[in-house]
Order: sequence, then structure tokens, then C-alpha cells
Amino acid sequence: MTVIPPVHTCGVSGVAEIRAELTARVCALEPNAVPLPEVVALWEDYDAIERQAAAAKTLLARRVEESRVWQRAGHRSAADFIASRAGSSVGAARTQLETSQKLEELPAIEQQLRDGTLSSTQAALVVEGSSANPDATQRLLETAVRGSLKELRDEVLRVRVAADADRAATDRRIHSRRGYRSWLDGEGAWHAALCGTATAGARFEARLQARIDKEFATARAEGRHEPREAYAFDAVMALADQPGEESNKPSPRFTTVVRVELDALRRGTVEEGDTCDIPGLGPISATSARELLGESILKLVVTKGVDVLNVTHLGRGPNAAQKIALLWSSPMCTVAGCAHAAREVDHREPYAKNPQTRLDNLDALCKYHHDLKTYDGWSLVEGTGKREMVPPDDPRHPKNRPKEDSR
Repeated sequence: MTVIPPVHTCGVSGVAEIRAELTARVCALEPNAVPLPEVVALWEDYDAIERQAAAAKTLLARRVEESRVWQRAGHRSAADFIASRAGSSVGAARTQLETSQKLEELPAIEQQLRDGTLSSTQAALVVEGSSANPDATQRLLETAVRGSLKELRDEVLRVRVAADADRAATDRRIHSRRGYRSWLDGEGAWHAALCGTATAGARFEARLQARIDKEFATARAEGRHEPREAYAFDAVMALADQPGEESNKPSPRFTTVVRVELDALRRGTVEEGDTCDIPGLGPISATSARELLGESILKLVVTKGVDVLNVTHLGRGPNAAQKIALLWSSPMCTVAGCAHAAREVDHREPYAKNPQTRLDNLDALCKYHHDLKTYDGWSLVEGTGKREMVPPDDPRHPKNRPKEDSR
């Protein structure tokens, strides 16, 4: 029988040996050579390993936060640091941290996470419900084991709502973090998500349902038969296209910026090496770029473009042409590993020292990293493009570079 040493005696080297052996096994794995009668058992073994590795990561997450390594590495939070290392979303990392912090007070849940009975996702949900009502812990554990993930989510929601002594205050908190985000998936399909109170959602749904029924009736009259979800999308687009009260003309401040090669526009296709995207959203087809730009705007861009790389602006901030150029060259924060949109513009050589604004002296930063530079003395390492930001005591900090020999 193999005896596993207690956690406090099982050092990093022991885990490193397991990691090395597992890496060797996975590298040597030939899926097509595994006999079909054995493949399910082997898959389940690897699934169990994945569950327990995820359990260990969850248990360790709170200690990662306590280490403050993330702060010294220039990350805005432990969740941001974990997400960058794990290749996950910040939301998932934040959930892992919250679960880790609460597990110390929930031994029954922690044990089922440790032994692999619960996945890390199930454990996070059970912790969420149990924190709201400890008496519901056993019921939630049973739901996790016997039911689907959706059933567990629904049960957790019921527990939380029932335990909420001040729903109005909860709604105010939800409203304060209301939000909208959009992204493109691996195929290039656009997705969007809204977050707000149930009351706001009900208002939206009520208006949307009437529009869905109208889209459905139109489709049937035209002989089209599609899923209701397709008509719901059409209904949302119809609401978006509905004229506003003030004006049908969008403000120039919110005009869509498209980065696209002229040759790609002419061909109508995007080839290897071509740029064709919407900054902050992702790649699009040349056909989509044509539709977004329109003939008149396309003519303006081609015939009245500005060589922004050589524009010198005497004001402190970039002018309109330079702002568009920054969106072209740096839609995301310049700091390596940061996936946040660029919101601030920073002068590489301080404006007080050289009071002019040139594109080749500008770096686009998110608000967090701009504040880190402005108030805490951090700086991007020398160079251009995506690169690391380091604290004042780092040898790579520009102020610590050796002075040039003046002789």
C-alpha cells in the first residue's frame, strides 16, 4: 500500500516528480494504440488526475494571494496573476480564489473536493450556496453528486435567494456592477453578454418577446423556418437599429474603427499576413469591413488619409489622427501579458522634458498599468511594442540603466 505523506511534509520536489512522470506519460501517449476496451478506463483515470490537480490549485489559491508575488509582478490582483499563469479567464480565477478562502470553514466540502468526488466547478457552487445557508450544505452536496450542473446552479440560486434578508440591497449591488461585454469566438462569431438585475432583465425580455413574435410571423409569411433563438437575435438587431430619439446619426466619438489593408479591401478577401479587424473585438472578413466602412467612408480613408507616424502635435495629448493610429497599432495594453483594452496614452519620454506628442513616443496602457507607472514609479522596459513593466528597483527599469560614458 502506498502511503501519502501529509501535505506539510510533501514538498515541492515530490509534486515536481509527479509532474515530470505525468509529462512523460502524456508525451508518450498514442491514442490510436490504446485498445478500445481500455480507453474509457484510461480517460477516467486522467479525468480523476485533472480533478485532483484542480482541487490542489483551488486549495493553494489563497496562499498564492497571500504570497503577494502577483503584486511584485505588476498584476492588478491575484486573480489576474492566476488567470495569466493558468491561461484562464479572470472571472474563473476570481471564483477559484473565493472558493479557496471559504473552504477552510467548510470541511465537508473540502474533503469531497480533495478526494475527487466534486469537480472544482461543483465545489465552487456548493461553497457559494453553503456560505449563504450552512444548513443547506448536505442537500447541495447530494445535488452535486446526483444531479446535473444546471440543477446544482438552480438549487444554489434558490438557497441564496431564500437566505437573502435584504433583496433590495442585493439588487443595488448587482446594479452597481451592471455591464455589457462582447467578443469573437474561435470561428469569428460575435457573442455578447449583459449583466444586471432581474427587474432590468424582465423589462428587456418583455420588449424583446413582442419583437421576437413579429420576427417569427415575418419568417413564416416568407416561408422561412428557423429556431426561435435565430428570431431572438434578429429581434435584438431590430431593437439596435431602431432610430434614437435625438438623431439617427452616430456621434463621431463612437464611430467604429476598422483596421484593414487596402489590398484586402480591393480583393474582398483576407490573405495570410493581412490585417483586418475591429480593435478590441477581433478579426473580421474583408466583406464585413466593406459593409462597415461603406463606400463614402472608404473613399475618405483612401483619398484623405494622414501619415500619422510623422505627425508632431504640440498638445499634451494625441490628436484625432494619432488616436486612430494608436487604435490601429495598439488596441490592447502595451504591457506583456495584459489583455485589457488600452484606455490611457503615455509618453515614453516625459512630456515635461519634451513638450510635443509623436506617435513613436507613445505607449497605449490600460488604466491600471498607467496608474502603476504614474503613482508607483513602475516603467515599461526599453523598447517598443508589447513588453514587460517593472518596478523601480528592477535592474531593467530605465532609470537604473548604466549612464552613457560622457567622454
